[in-house]
Amino acid sequence: MNITFDELRKIKHALPTGSVSRIASELNIEEQTVRNYFGAKKYQNGQVVGCHIEPGPDGGIVHLDDDKIMTVAKRIIAEAQNIGV
Repeated sequence: MNITFDELRKIKHALPTGSVSRIASELNIEEQTVRNYFGAKKYQNGQVVGCHIEPGPDGGIVHLDDDKIMTVAKRIIAEAQNIGV
């Protein structure tokens, strides 16, 4: 999956409070791994998530090897919008 870095950050910022923990719990991964997926760079407590950034407009193009985290994030955002959170 390819997405601009700016779009990736917009999705991260659209997540309701507690979503990083929820995503990590659902996928049985470290919370820091989820944060790293959305642009953080702390690898002591989290894993590298197959995210490659190529320089370019809008923060560059991000190639995500695995879209599981993105799928859960988009579902959480949709749920929040449906209940008015």
